[in-house]
Amino acid sequence: MKDPVTFYPGESGRGTGVSVLKNKASRRAFIKGVIASGAIAGSSTFLFGGIGGCSSDQPAAGAVERLLSLNVNGRVRRVDVLPNETLAMTLRYKLGLTGTKLSCDRGECGACTVVIDGVSTYSCSTLTHMVGNRQVRTIEGLEGPDGELHPIQQAFIDELGPQCGFCTPGQIMSTVALLEANPNPTRDEARHALSGNLCRCGAYDHYLNSVMRAAQGA
Repeated sequence: MKDPVTFYPGESGRGTGVSVLKNKASRRAFIKGVIASGAIAGSSTFLFGGIGGCSSDQPAAGAVERLLSLNVNGRVRRVDVLPNETLAMTLRYKLGLTGTKLSCDRGECGACTVVIDGVSTYSCSTLTHMVGNRQVRTIEGLEGPDGELHPIQQAFIDELGPQCGFCTPGQIMSTVALLEANPNPTRDEARHALSGNLCRCGAYDHYLNSVMRAAQGA
């Protein structure tokens, strides 16, 4: 069977009097093309929120509000946060608080430990969008008004707790949460509180001595 043809008005005078016909795509192919173009336009609207969504102040239905207000170290800060962004990434790369370390990035080593509402928390395993209005404290938040060290930090120095120092911020923040909840822990309680913080230098006894020294000075 021959391909369908389309007649173009104004061309009947050409040739030998026979209408000039041009081969074109079949009607079925044309309809498929229209459907495909409509699907592409619809998917673009879904992905990008449509033209109206770009100008609206309100997020589209089901979307996540990206501009958040975070209470970090007693200061409320506005920050643009991706839906799948962890608190560790926000602290380090959006707020410049690089004292919070990233090491394993899967909730195993404790280097990224911060204190959220008095509880030591792995920031690498906490989505920033889950923090809400809770109070976040990082190692930077322990600095005194004149730049002096926190008593816990000083105790860690006095007991030679830090070796390479990479895990030290997490160790200190775990100690902060412990001593605020229990100012006079036993050594076993201190060991349990710091059990989620790994030290590749193996300075565990130094860190435990630091905790006990800080508790005595509290």
